[in-house]
Amino acid sequence: MKTRNHWFLGALALALPSLGLLTTVRADGTYHLLREISVGGDGGWDYLSVDSAGRRLYVSHGTKVVVFDIDKDAVVGEIADTPGVHGLAVASELKRGFTSNGRENKASIVDLQTLKTLSQVDTGQNPDGMLFEPGQQEVYMFNGRGHSATVFEAGSGKVVATIPLSGKPEFAAADPQAGRVYNNIEDKNEVAVIDTKTHQVVATWPIAPGEEASGMAIDLAHHRLFLGCGNKLMVMMDSTTGKVVASVPIGEGVDANAFDPGTQLAFSSCGSGTVTIAKQEAPDKLTVVQTLTTEPRARTMTLDPKTHRIYLASARFEAQPEPAAGAPRQRPKMVPGSFKILVYGVD
Repeated sequence: MKTRNHWFLGALALALPSLGLLTTVRADGTYHLLREISVGGDGGWDYLSVDSAGRRLYVSHGTKVVVFDIDKDAVVGEIADTPGVHGLAVASELKRGFTSNGRENKASIVDLQTLKTLSQVDTGQNPDGMLFEPGQQEVYMFNGRGHSATVFEAGSGKVVATIPLSGKPEFAAADPQAGRVYNNIEDKNEVAVIDTKTHQVVATWPIAPGEEASGMAIDLAHHRLFLGCGNKLMVMMDSTTGKVVASVPIGEGVDANAFDPGTQLAFSSCGSGTVTIAKQEAPDKLTVVQTLTTEPRARTMTLDPKTHRIYLASARFEAQPEPAAGAPRQRPKMVPGSFKILVYGVD
């Protein structure tokens, strides 16, 4: 790894009585489980986001966002009254967060110091993905059923544009220097390229050999997008031309992607219970360096670039009964109170 050339030799076990498991230091630099943070409560989850400067982790859970101190690995609060929340976009310099509340077609503007909602903004149908674009100081809410993006000023909440999209939007990434926002259009197998000044889609790029991309991450220094695709591929795309320059195999049921500029590692988290970790060896070369075993359905993820740790949400589920003849298979029920955060790293 690029900035991790000297790893501690041997293994060190640190007792963590409050968490009930061990943390070890590895000599080989591979990712492994550091700890589990019990959260409890009921309800599903979606996006996780890290405020590396503020040392906070934000995790959607049911109708709220749970807030963690990532230096203490402890729950420190919650953001309430966010029906159907998918996640929170962080504007660290503004000390603001922006939640996508899918059930009420609104975004909440949140004070990250008090965790109180300051105001709400009307969006399109079912806001899902969310993004703070620092170049224009604007927030993008990507409306899943509305096939659009609602753009509003981060400071005032004033809506400045509604951008039609060709299909169902998923994760997005921004390049403020280029004045571009990139968004996966999952059901069209393409990336929409949005001009941040005109709020217009200026290009659509096919992602073949990838299909049904969900996760997206960006390497700003080398102008590369990393797309987690439903046909079990991670695609690396040139963010200036739209050319697909490399791809590697990943697990099944991908959701999130992340990229660590310090190590040049790209991550794809999959519901099959794995995270594929690939290194960008060159502008057109992507190599899998590890397939990390996590837990089934732990498919959403975020990364802290300061510590190089990744965070995934998980829970236990009841055994799934066999459906009656001709009946559709039902989703298994989550065991009440089993919701948790898994922390993986190389330390």
